[in-house]
Amino acid sequence: MSDHDLPPLPETPLGLYRHYKGGEYEVIGVARHSETLEPLVVYRPLYNQTGWWVRPHAMFFETADFDGTVRPRFERVTQT
Repeated sequence: MSDHDLPPLPETPLGLYRHYKGGEYEVIGVARHSETLEPLVVYRPLYNQTGWWVRPHAMFFETADFDGTVRPRFERVTQT
């Protein structure tokens, strides 16, 4: 498969994000699943040393209902 056959990866700002339950994470990049080509967000928690994690891009940016409030699962924290 050549680069021209691959669907483009979604543009995803790198940097600091906060989970709706409160933890902070660094988004490192976006990768593809080797079998399905599904875009995956590569990230790591900043509150411990458990390594890098991946989550489907659609799930990373979906909304979640938390205590009756619908909010983004991960929200970008802007640097000031």
